[in-house]
Amino acid sequence: MSVEERDLTMTEFATRVVVWQKIHGRNDLPWQNTRDPYRVWLSEIMLQQTQVSTVLDYFPRFLTRFPDVGSLARAPLDDVLGLWSGLGYYSRARNLHLCALAVVGLHSGAFPQTALALQTLPGIGRSTAAAIASLCFGERVAILDGNVKRVLTRALGFDADLAVAANERRLWDNATQLLPIADLQQSMPRYTQGVMDLGATVCTARKPNCTICPLSDACVAHRLGQPDHYPVKTRKLKRSSQLIWLLWAQTIDSSVWLTKRPIPGVWGGLYCFPLFDSREALVESVPPDWRPALEDQPSISHVLTHKDLYLHPVRLTMNSQDLADFAGIWAATDQWPDLGLPAPIRKLLTQG
Repeated sequence: MSVEERDLTMTEFATRVVVWQKIHGRNDLPWQNTRDPYRVWLSEIMLQQTQVSTVLDYFPRFLTRFPDVGSLARAPLDDVLGLWSGLGYYSRARNLHLCALAVVGLHSGAFPQTALALQTLPGIGRSTAAAIASLCFGERVAILDGNVKRVLTRALGFDADLAVAANERRLWDNATQLLPIADLQQSMPRYTQGVMDLGATVCTARKPNCTICPLSDACVAHRLGQPDHYPVKTRKLKRSSQLIWLLWAQTIDSSVWLTKRPIPGVWGGLYCFPLFDSREALVESVPPDWRPALEDQPSISHVLTHKDLYLHPVRLTMNSQDLADFAGIWAATDQWPDLGLPAPIRKLLTQG
């Protein structure tokens, strides 16, 4: 790229994004058009590793139950996990509750107004802190989530390997240089939303729509015809798999036995069927008189971020609540729907 082209990109990048977002960006999402840091924070946490369409379902339910940070802080963690159930990545829900407690306990219920201070709160990293600070308080700080990395690396032709920490720091520096420099209270919220919108709707991972992109004439990847080459990240996380046997114990009135999973660990903090590494271990855990009643159910698979789970439910219908050796609770049919349950367990119980 020539010096002239680079100057054009650095000078006009923010202006183009701001103008484009106002006309073509997403402006009707329920967490937009607000400077309320509670709503912005809640949406940013929910949107991590989760599609907008899914968050659109959960977000209003959370606001109905927890309309402000104080109500969230006062709620038991089980209530928070119950509403989060099915959204996945449950450490987010646990940190959400911890963060609410910190905002109330350490900041008198008011979110800090700078990205640096926001990063001291549980579950808020550099990019999330910058999103809150820029969208709510107009601070001149850059976000760098997955969508934004794609937009910036393509536009700038940034081909350094982002698996290397020093290279990611360089991209942060570049992202900061591209930020608006005037009228920050208005331009920063619009710009921050704009780069996210570009990555989500135009500069997509596959088949980017360069013909409608406001940056296409100054975009290195477009000029080279190589958008798929960006961003560069060579280190890939290894996937693993795990076989899990589930004891699906229930009484004749359909109450089910649930135990709370330890933290950390798979489904930490959630209520779940007792888990076992083998069918033999599951059988040994059941009182001898009940073992002939064990019934294998169809196996199911469940995909986590870096692990594939292969679940083998074994059903046991009992005429008494005789599982004294387990730590857990019997949950009636009107109780378990409100508990925090892993998605596959909720699906099994719903289907019966």
